[in-house]
Amino acid sequence: MLDLLAPDIPEARVLDLFAGSGALGLEALSRGAATADFVENGAASLHALKANVAALKLKQRARIFKRDAIPFVERIDSVAYDIAFMDPPYGSRKLDRVLSRWLETPFSRILCVEHDSEHQLPRRGKRCDLGDTWVTVYRIRERKNSRRGAAGPDRQ
Repeated sequence: MLDLLAPDIPEARVLDLFAGSGALGLEALSRGAATADFVENGAASLHALKANVAALKLKQRARIFKRDAIPFVERIDSVAYDIAFMDPPYGSRKLDRVLSRWLETPFSRILCVEHDSEHQLPRRGKRCDLGDTWVTVYRIRERKNSRRGAAGPDRQ
């Protein structure tokens, strides 16, 4: 998944939603991301995440939020991150709710979603077929002629 975003990772502000053990955000940090925020609310996952951040000595570049991902992203009003990773439990409709929020109000320049191949998502993103798993990458583009210079989802 991170190979798809290799040019975008250096110095990026990363958000890892449904972080689990933090593998995606930690890998992004190891590839040069500036910071990573992790959002996770499962007790066992939080324990593993905190241990991994400590073991890799990344406390200065990582923040951990014990929260549900949906209310977390609903509080973000603008592009606060360069890259957001989302790997929710397969079959969960939380993926649809977070993606819907991103399409309405992008909270990151890039949204990278890992999902089951059967899960139907809007075709606006670039898809990579990994067998039973797919990765879909959504990007925003800057609107230079808008009144506020706002960013919107890429419709290509």
